[in-house]
Amino acid sequence: MLDVQVVLFDGFDLMDAIAAYEVFLAAEMYAPGTLNVKLVTAEGARAVPSGISGLKIEASGKLDPERPGIILVPGASGDVTGDGPDSVPAILNRAMNTALTDMMREALGKKDVVVAAVCGGSLILAMGGLLEGRHAVTNHMGMALLGATGAIAIPARVVDDGDLVTGGGVTSGLDVALHLVERELGPQIALAVERLFEYEKRGTVWRALGNAPRTNAISQPDKDSDKVLNDERRDVAPTDTAAGASASAFAGEWAITIATPVGKMAVKLLILAANGKLEGTATQGDEKSELLNLALEGHILRWSQRITKPMRLNLAFEVSVSGDRMTGIVRAGFLPASRLSGTRTASY
Repeated sequence: MLDVQVVLFDGFDLMDAIAAYEVFLAAEMYAPGTLNVKLVTAEGARAVPSGISGLKIEASGKLDPERPGIILVPGASGDVTGDGPDSVPAILNRAMNTALTDMMREALGKKDVVVAAVCGGSLILAMGGLLEGRHAVTNHMGMALLGATGAIAIPARVVDDGDLVTGGGVTSGLDVALHLVERELGPQIALAVERLFEYEKRGTVWRALGNAPRTNAISQPDKDSDKVLNDERRDVAPTDTAAGASASAFAGEWAITIATPVGKMAVKLLILAANGKLEGTATQGDEKSELLNLALEGHILRWSQRITKPMRLNLAFEVSVSGDRMTGIVRAGFLPASRLSGTRTASY
C-alpha cells in the first residue's frame, strides 16, 4: 500500500490540496488497498485554516517524511497584490519558516518518497533552498521567483523530475494527482478517475527526455512585473551629477535597509573602486556574499546577489547615490519590488 500525505498549513489553497486529495481517494476506490490517503501538517493533528475565507479543514496527523509514498504540498490563497500579511508571498514565507522545510528536505533525500507540489507549493520548497538545479513549475505569476531561487523553471502544466513532480496554476492539482495515479497505479485507474470526475488531464507532462527544441526559452517575461519594476525605477533618486556617476561615488561602507514583503533586512555593503572598476560584498548577520556583475550605467549601479536568509534567492539591485545617501530597488521574481535606502558610514 502506498501512503499519500497531503500537507496543510495555515493559509493553504483549498483547491490545490482538496482537488488532489479527491483524485487519490477516487483512485483508491477503484483500486482498493493500493493507497492510504491522509491530510497532515508539520505540527500534527489540528484544524487548519485555509487562505482568504479561513475555512478550516481537519488534518488527521503529523507529516512523516520517512514514510514511503507520495507527499503533496499545496500553495497558498491570499492577496495577489501588495505585500501585507495576507498576501500570497507572506503566507508562503510563513509556511517555509516552519518545520515543514526541514521535513521536506528529509523527504527529498529518501529514494522511496515522491514529493509533489501544486502552484505555490513549489515556491515553499524553492524558497527553502530545496529545488536548486531541479526542473519545476509553479503559478505563472511566480515563475520568475522560482528561477531566482536556483530552480530550473519549466513553463509546462506538469513537470515530472523523477522524485519531484510539480504543477502550475491552481487547477493543476487535478493533473498532478492524475499523472501520479497513472504513474503509480496505471492508466486504467487514471482513466476511471477521469471518467468519474468528467475531467480529462490537461497538457503534456514535461520530462527531461527526448530531443530538446532548438529554441528553448524556459521562462517568459511577465509584463505586469515589468510595469511594476519600471514604476519603482522612477523612484531611484538621481545623483548630483547629471551626466552620470563615477565609480568612486559608490565606494565606501554602507548601512542599508531593504523593506521586503516579509520584513525589513539590515545589510552592510562594502563597495571598493579601483581603476574605475567596482567590486564589493554584502553582509547580513553572519552571512557574507559577493556583489556579482556590478555595472554602472549613468547614475544607476546594478548588481546581482545570492542570499539564503530569510530565504534562498537571487536578487537584482538597482541603486543610486546622492552624497552619502543611497536609494534604490531590489527585485526577486514576482515579489513586489522592495525599496532600499541607507547611508554611507565610511568613505574610501
